[in-house]
Amino acid sequence: MVTDKSIKLLENSQIELTLTVDAESLEKAYAARLAKYAKTIEIPGFRKGHVPTNVIDRKYGQAIREESTFDELESNLKDTIDTLEAQDKPLPYSTPVLQNEEELLPFKKNESICFSVVYDILPRFELPEYKGLEIAFDNVEICDSDVDDEIQSLREQNSMIVSTNKPIADGNIVNVDYCELDEDGQKIEATKREGFTFTVGTGYNFYKIDQDIIGLNQDEEKVIEKSYSDDEENPDLKGKTIKLSVKVNSVKTKELPEVDDEFAQDVNDDYKTVSDLKDGLKKKLEDELDTRRSNDKANAILDKLLENVEISIPQSMLDAELDGQWRNFMQQMGVNNPEQLDMLLKMQDMTKDDLLELWKPNAEKELKYQLILTKIQEKEDFQISDEEFEAENGERLKNISDEKTQEMYKELYLDEMKFKKVMPFLIDNTTFKAEKTISYKDYTNPNVVEEN
Repeated sequence: MVTDKSIKLLENSQIELTLTVDAESLEKAYAARLAKYAKTIEIPGFRKGHVPTNVIDRKYGQAIREESTFDELESNLKDTIDTLEAQDKPLPYSTPVLQNEEELLPFKKNESICFSVVYDILPRFELPEYKGLEIAFDNVEICDSDVDDEIQSLREQNSMIVSTNKPIADGNIVNVDYCELDEDGQKIEATKREGFTFTVGTGYNFYKIDQDIIGLNQDEEKVIEKSYSDDEENPDLKGKTIKLSVKVNSVKTKELPEVDDEFAQDVNDDYKTVSDLKDGLKKKLEDELDTRRSNDKANAILDKLLENVEISIPQSMLDAELDGQWRNFMQQMGVNNPEQLDMLLKMQDMTKDDLLELWKPNAEKELKYQLILTKIQEKEDFQISDEEFEAENGERLKNISDEKTQEMYKELYLDEMKFKKVMPFLIDNTTFKAEKTISYKDYTNPNVVEEN
């Protein structure tokens, strides 16, 4: 039995638990193990099951004592952990690690043993002030031009691709043959490409010849001499000057539908006029903006809280989170085994470790978010009415017939509902101060530079 116990809080959300197990318990465990082996062990000169324990002790005593002692220490450790307060218990995915094992050996007769284990615990931290926060937050304005952009996008989606006899212009879809020429003007067969299609202006072609073919007509050929700078991204072209023979096979353009009542009705049966279309698109943008702004507010609050609190995420917790992300990634990629995914990553000069390293900062941040929100949930003790619970979970619980299982899920669902109340509570208790108003376009694409 344990005669002494001490708990020491270490860095990185770890605990060192030190226990002393009395000699009497250890000797009883040893005697029981000897008796067990006496029934099964075979030693020349003795019948099976009739070997005296003193003979077994003399011949195998040290090994058996080591086995029984470790088992007894493990049993006492488990029993002790079960009695600890929740904050001192190891995380489910953290295995207690025995410290200085070599100093414990060899185990001696009639001696108590003091040993220590180290394991990860749920991070301990003091919540920063989370009510009455003030956060700078820009206003976002949806303008008529944003609705026009949505309409233009719909026109693009409903466009028809038609041939044109006009010279190539930006936005045309062209089909070309091309091939590099050597110094004598002869074609370099290895660079030959026939029937290549791309949209002019996108740059989605190996030689970036978009601007060089503008003005050409169908069936026209041209030799392009093109120099590439030392900053060229394509290593095969960096610093080179080439001659490229290009033949235009076809030129096509997008024919966009007119914005009229018929177009509005094609987009959505609920729209009868262009005015309905514009109103509907503006409402759609406003709803999307509200959702995005709520997420941004939530992240702004959490980032603000993280500035004022120190949370040490233990390695086992981070590893478990990354392992979960890895399994989700496998599902998203439609891959059934890790070896298959390893091969896909290798094609991109990456490994699983490379990917996990990229994920690690965000994974650690998300864990801190969850810990803060959970602690606020516990402190605020949000209440869920019976009506609220029944409305959200009544149907789910009806499908569970076993009463004990149903009660377990009820507690789980109740906790989920309480957790969902945390962020709206924080948003309601935060003041968002608008320093300026920005356009919807700048908000959704901060890299856009508006021309004056």
